Amino acid sequence: MPFTLIYWEVRRVKISLTQRGLIVDNKGAIGIGSLIIFIAMIMVAGIAASVMIQTMNSLEQQALQTGQQTMRDVSSGLRVTHVSGFYNGSTLDQIAIFLRTIAGSDGIDLTYAFIQLSDSIKEVILNYTTSVYSSSVSSGIFGTVDPSLLTSKAYGLMVISDVDDSCTSTSPTINDDDQVVLLINTTKCFSGISTRTRVFGNVIPEYGISGIISFTTPSVYINTIVEL
Repeated sequence: MPFTLIYWEVRRVKISLTQRGLIVDNKGAIGIGSLIIFIAMIMVAGIAASVMIQTMNSLEQQALQTGQQTMRDVSSGLRVTHVSGFYNGSTLDQIAIFLRTIAGSDGIDLTYAFIQLSDSIKEVILNYTTSVYSSSVSSGIFGTVDPSLLTSKAYGLMVISDVDDSCTSTSPTINDDDQVVLLINTTKCFSGISTRTRVFGNVIPEYGISGIISFTTPSVYINTIVEL
């Protein structure tokens, strides 16, 4: 066989072998790429599952917390049993709000409770003051504490019943079977309350149901203590 033909035959064989080698290398590269993609898919799925689990746990905790707060707001609260006023000869210059918790309520700290009250003309917001407090009613509802210490922004407190001594001057917390009186100087709030006056408002606790205040004064004041 001529030398030229032998050279081209050898070259053709080398090219064929080289091409076969390239084919084998391409198959290996495709296999490794598929493996990388598969591992990446598993990692992404794992991360997504982890995020979903964390989100579900967070939502579960938030739902439990919201449920507990809702139950507390619904099952706790204050109840105004009745209201009395003191007639000074011209107007009612003081009112006493008798207050209890609703049945099954958690203890409520009146330090964080405020009174929203209106005489249909003016509205005031009153907070508890420790300077006007009595652990008992020694000289009557309107004679135990000094009403001059009350302002248009503060109400006082007297304890009628407190079995567990939870209602103190610095932490007036009331619970089941406790009863207290909230005192308001209406002269400083409204310049007194005249006859035929509609008065309304709420005793709003830190959480739970508010105690409702609503009454209309009589057409004439006869007695010194007026039941409203």
